Amino acid sequence: MRLSSTEQQAIRTAAAECFGPDATVRLFGSRARPDGRGGDIDLLIETHQSDPDLVSHAHTRFLALLYGRLGEQKIDVLVDYPGRRFHPPVYAVARQEGVML
Repeated sequence: MRLSSTEQQAIRTAAAECFGPDATVRLFGSRARPDGRGGDIDLLIETHQSDPDLVSHAHTRFLALLYGRLGEQKIDVLVDYPGRRFHPPVYAVARQEGVML
């Protein structure tokens, strides 16, 4: 994994603040592989929040917090929640290859 402990903690803390303390976060993509280079931060957040409006608000707030704590960089966030109707294939990839933070 190519995230510092400070970055990992910032991500976990922001996820808990925005999506609740039971939210899980997985890092996937190039940053999850120690032998990779560069790349954006790809995250899958799983939350028990089920209201799409609240999830959308939490998603926006999460990104704002991360930009404030990590600086502006490319961060892609997928959010899964109960009742989500559409799961593109990238969700399965993120679960299979992702590293839990």
